[in-house]
Amino acid sequence: MASEADLRARLQRASQEHLLRFCAELAPEPRAALLAQLEALEPEALRQHCQRAAAACARRPGPPPDLAARLQPLPLERVGSASEGDPQTRRLWEEEGFHQIALNKVAVLLLAGGQGTRLGVTYPKGMYQVGLPSQKTLYQLQAERIRRVEQLAGERYGTRCTVPWYIMTSEFTLEPTAKFFKEHDFFHLDPNNVIMFEQRMLPAVSFDGRAILERKDKVAMAPDGNGGLYSALEDHQILEDMERRGVEFVHVYCVDNILVRLADPLFIGFCVLRGADCGAKVVEKAYPEEPVGVVCQVDGVPQVVEYSEISPEVAQLRAPGGGLLYNAGNICNHFFTRDFLRTVTRELEPLLQPHVAVKKVPCVDEHGNPVKPLQPNGIKMEKFVFDVLPFAKNFMAFQVLREEEFSPLKNADSADRDNPSTSRRALLAQHCRWALRAGARFLDVHGAQLPEQLRGWRSTCEAASSGPHSSWTRPWPGSCGPDPCQPWGPRLRTQPHLGSRQGSCSAILAADRRPQNGAGFLHKGGRPPATRALGAG
Repeated sequence: MASEADLRARLQRASQEHLLRFCAELAPEPRAALLAQLEALEPEALRQHCQRAAAACARRPGPPPDLAARLQPLPLERVGSASEGDPQTRRLWEEEGFHQIALNKVAVLLLAGGQGTRLGVTYPKGMYQVGLPSQKTLYQLQAERIRRVEQLAGERYGTRCTVPWYIMTSEFTLEPTAKFFKEHDFFHLDPNNVIMFEQRMLPAVSFDGRAILERKDKVAMAPDGNGGLYSALEDHQILEDMERRGVEFVHVYCVDNILVRLADPLFIGFCVLRGADCGAKVVEKAYPEEPVGVVCQVDGVPQVVEYSEISPEVAQLRAPGGGLLYNAGNICNHFFTRDFLRTVTRELEPLLQPHVAVKKVPCVDEHGNPVKPLQPNGIKMEKFVFDVLPFAKNFMAFQVLREEEFSPLKNADSADRDNPSTSRRALLAQHCRWALRAGARFLDVHGAQLPEQLRGWRSTCEAASSGPHSSWTRPWPGSCGPDPCQPWGPRLRTQPHLGSRQGSCSAILAADRRPQNGAGFLHKGGRPPATRALGAG
C-alpha cells in the first residue's frame, strides 16, 4: 500500500487533497481502509471526473437549441410489433427465438446495481415483494420465467437447454443478492448458470467539483449507471464466459419491471431474423409529457432522447394517423449480439458520454459530523445502457403492449404511479387475462360461474407454481393453458382489490380442460394440495 505522503501528493495533483483532512483522527483500521480506497483512485482520472461532473451540472438544463430540427421518428422498416401485422410472421419470429434458445445461444442479463431507496428499503430491489398472494419477489418471478422458457424450448426441440442468467450488481447489492439466492436455493436454477458480477463505482462530487466524503474514513461512491455494463463486461471477462457457453444473443433488462419477459422468443426471433446487432423493446407513450425517453433518430442515427431534452412543442407533435409522432417509449429492454458487445467493450466504451444525476448524498460537515442532506448536494455521473444505440449497424425497435410487458417499480406506495400497488395490479390483471384465454372459469362462493367479462367483480388472480419445473408464468401463443406438469391444470389464487364487496372474491378457478390422468378439473370448492384462496367469504 502507498504511504500517506504518497497519496497526499497524488490527491494534490488531482486537486482533491481535502479527502485526507480527517486522516490523522482515525484509528488504524479505518485509516487503512481510507488509504486503500484512495489508492485505487488514479489521480488524473479523478481530476477529470470531478471537473467533468461540475461542468456538466453547471450547464443549463433543457433541450439543446437545435435538437428539434435534428429529430426524426424511427423509419417504419426499423420497427416491428408484438401485436400488429401478419400473425404468420410473428409465429416465424417466435419459432426462430425458441430455436436459438434450444441451441443454447441465448442468455439474459439483469441490470441490478441499484438499491430500493425510493421504495423505502435498503436492500436490492430484486428482493422486494409487491404484495402478491404468493409473496414472490421480483427475483423469484424472473427465475421462474427463465425455467419456463427453457422448458418450452426444450419441449419443442426435444432437447435440454440452458438460458444463463448474468446479474450485474454493485458494491451495494452484490453481497445481499448472492446471499438471497443461496438462501432460496437459486430458485431451482443451476447455480453454475447464475453468474453475478460487479459494476464499477465512481466518487460522488459536490457542485464545486470536490469529491464528497461520506464518512471521515470513506469517500462517497455510487454505481456508474446501468451503462457501466460495458466496462464491467470487460473487467470480469463476461463475454469470454458467454463465448465458452456458445451464447451469441443477449437479452438485457432492468430489475424493476414486474412484467418483463425474459429471453422472449418473439423478440429474440424478430431481432435474429432481421439481422439486428442491437434492438430495443418500446411501448407507446401514454401521453406527451410522460417521463420516459423516446427511441428515435437524431441526425439519422438511432438513439434514446431523454424526455427532459424534448420540448413540450415537439412532444405534442402528431403523426398523420393521429398518434404521437415521437411515441416509442424506452423501457430499458434490449437485444444485443455478443459480437456487438465485444466491439463496444474493446473499442467504443470510452466514447460514451456520462449523464448527470443530482442527488442527496450523505456526507460529513467541516467538523466531520455526519449529515443527511434534505436537498440535493452532489453529482453522480452515470452512463446508460442505451448510450450504445448510435453505434449499431442494424438497430431494430420492437413495439409491445404496455399492459403485457411494462409496469416499472420505482416508488413507494405514497407516490401515485410506478409503485408496489400498480405493479401488483398489473401482474394480477395479466394473469387473469391468461386464465380466461386458457378457458378458465371463475366461480363464486356458491359454485356458480361468474360472467367471463367479470363485470362488477373486482378480483384478480395469480398463476402459481407447484415445483421447480411447473410454473405457469408465460402463456406463449399456442401453449396457453394448464401446465402439463400439473395434473389438475393451473392453480390460481384470488385476491380482492381494495374496496371490493365482501364475499365477492374468495373463489378458486379451474381450466375447462380435463387432465390426461382423468382427475377432472377443479370447481365448486374442490382444491388441489397447497392451494389457498384469499379474500372475504
